[in-house]
Amino acid sequence: MTTDRPLRADARRNRERVMTAARETFAEHGEKTTLDEIARRAGVGPGTLYRHFPDRETLLATVYRTDIESLAQRGRALGDEYPPGEAFARWLRLQFDHIKAKRGVGTAVKRMLGTGSPTMLECKSLMRDAAGDLLERAQEAGDIRKDVDPDDVLRLVHGVVLATETAPEMADRLLGFVLDGLRPPQT
Repeated sequence: MTTDRPLRADARRNRERVMTAARETFAEHGEKTTLDEIARRAGVGPGTLYRHFPDRETLLATVYRTDIESLAQRGRALGDEYPPGEAFARWLRLQFDHIKAKRGVGTAVKRMLGTGSPTMLECKSLMRDAAGDLLERAQEAGDIRKDVDPDDVLRLVHGVVLATETAPEMADRLLGFVLDGLRPPQT
């Protein structure tokens, strides 16, 4: 919906219900998800869904972007609430949990919109900025090595997600190894 007017309360609730249903359905069924299934799960008619989101791609991009924005905001909050090294470690765990929980949505976004789409590029930038801010603070505090960059961190967490798909009980241990490896060497 492209309007400058704020949504009425009932329209806002319907939009949120559609996004929640879309998030769940895309996570379960990936790009095979139909808008009719999403509308059914949201408890709204197809017309309501289409008023907010004209097609699957727009809905999926909105859901994905909203989730990434939320994760980035949580990173900023952690940076304000905890010492740098702890904020960084907590955010890595949040990122891990997010990727693991939203994997179907991320896969659907990549397949439907492409990795070079404006949504994907915006989301990559948001994640890189969130990781970079926390990383820089942790590096300045001496908690993380200076030769690490945000892309390294993001790739490492993705690697742990992939490595623990069939062994979820190993997640904490492997994330611990990643954090240990990111700390400066003891002299």
